[in-house]
Amino acid sequence: MSGERDLARLLETLAPVRRPGRYVYACVDAMPDGIEPFAVVREDEGLTLVLDGDDADRLGLATSFDAALITLRVHSALEAVGLTAAIARALAAESISANVIAGFHHDHVLVPLDRADDALACLQSLSAEPR
Repeated sequence: MSGERDLARLLETLAPVRRPGRYVYACVDAMPDGIEPFAVVREDEGLTLVLDGDDADRLGLATSFDAALITLRVHSALEAVGLTAAIARALAAESISANVIAGFHHDHVLVPLDRADDALACLQSLSAEPR
């Protein structure tokens, strides 16, 4: 099943929702036992994990970027053009940093934890704009 490709339709149906919790980034040499990270990126320098902050604290991992995770419930096609740029542009206009992770069905945006409500409101406003 392929996702939506039309940018106007994607933006109209973003349906952003904040997932509960605090997410962090950690860089490790090997996957620690006892965790289920939200995302893993393999880089030359090690594994970048995006994981629940409480799990990282429990394992004593050095972390960076306390974040909130916002999932865009629209099923976006991986080939869709412009969605990430539109989201980044809207959040940048509010001085909110954004780290986007594309899953097979949805895009996920990590924003500073202390700006989570602002980011969610910004994305809801973006979705409500007339096209």
